[in-house]
Amino acid sequence: MDLTPAALARTITTIQRRDTVTASTTPTVALIGTLDTKGAEYQWMADRLAEQGLAVVVVDTGIREPHGFAGDVEFTSASVAEAAGSTITALREGNDRGAAVTAMGVGAAAITARLLAESRLDGVLALGGSGGSSIAARAVRELPVGLPKLIVSTMASGDVSPYVGATDVTLMYSVVDIAGINQVSRAVLGNAAAAISGMARQHRERAAVVVAGRPLIGASMFGVTTPAVDAARERLEELGYEVLVFHATGSGGRALESLARSGMLAGVLDLTTTELADELVGGVLTAGPDRLTAAGASGVPQVVSLGALDMVNFGPEDTVPERFADRQFFVHNATVTLMRTTADESAQLGRIVGEKIAGAGRTVLVIPRGGVSALDADGMPFRDEAADEALFAAVLAAAPGIPVIDDPANINDSGLARRAADALHDLIGAQS
Repeated sequence: MDLTPAALARTITTIQRRDTVTASTTPTVALIGTLDTKGAEYQWMADRLAEQGLAVVVVDTGIREPHGFAGDVEFTSASVAEAAGSTITALREGNDRGAAVTAMGVGAAAITARLLAESRLDGVLALGGSGGSSIAARAVRELPVGLPKLIVSTMASGDVSPYVGATDVTLMYSVVDIAGINQVSRAVLGNAAAAISGMARQHRERAAVVVAGRPLIGASMFGVTTPAVDAARERLEELGYEVLVFHATGSGGRALESLARSGMLAGVLDLTTTELADELVGGVLTAGPDRLTAAGASGVPQVVSLGALDMVNFGPEDTVPERFADRQFFVHNATVTLMRTTADESAQLGRIVGEKIAGAGRTVLVIPRGGVSALDADGMPFRDEAADEALFAAVLAAAPGIPVIDDPANINDSGLARRAADALHDLIGAQS
């Protein structure tokens, strides 16, 4: 099974564009879990789903032989391991739990992609602790937004970012360990069965309705670039697009990258690349090193600017690391403190942006000479023409040949924003 972004995009696009109802109108839920350790619990859950009239596909991600599960297993642990390019024997004999968990997650992802391609997937349900939740999270990571994904986990009351990532996973705290059916687990797991049943039925009904939706555009925004994105969004809507706006807070950037990889977007208006500053300098809103890569790698037309690269984000003032004590700050509110990037940091950021877009294909770069945020406008606290010029010079040097809209205005100028929107429209039209 090909799990490359391009292959998954083809799968997702096929599902989105189907215009007939599949032969079966019964919603299908994939039940993904380790039957060697939680077989009895999965048997109980499979029975509840069947009682509610759902078709159930069981995917065994355990390493050892199933225990306590007497129902049909369409995808055995051996087939899951094979889908990951391994064998169950090798995983058992390797005696490396971490490697086995990783492999079974990859295999389960291949199987959910297959079920999606076959129009046999209206929801995914999993139960588990840290290992089972990790496998399930990997299994659903590349599934399209809107397809129900529910994980009942002992880990759901803490930091859930490793499990949710940038997709619409629903996590339910198990309260007690998933170890037998008792008064508490019966209520919690019963609710989970009812929840996935309702979601899966709604998903199946939506799949049966043809919706001639407008092409989707993903746009990045921050508070200090809101006027620009609002003006550009208004223009794009005039041109017939639907615009999805992502707040550039780390998770927002990751979500934008995920959708760009998925094949759901006709274009990306990436005016706000501020998360790269947090990644470089050590702020709290980084989206990781892969920010600003998905559109280029997937061939999605994009218009890119340098919005809010004049700032690094921290929490309350007293949480700013001591090493930055001599820097320039702006207290945005009681929970957000902004730090101005220096000329040297700006030059590094310019090189990073330039290198990311240099080989990206259909890309237009927007240079707002009048400042890259509302705080960087004339008379505002972060206005630093030397730092901005270092940023602009570096990005232009790193991305020779990229078409550029070079404008004396601030990024929030409505005319500049509309020009950026028109440029993206032209890129999309040229691709048709």
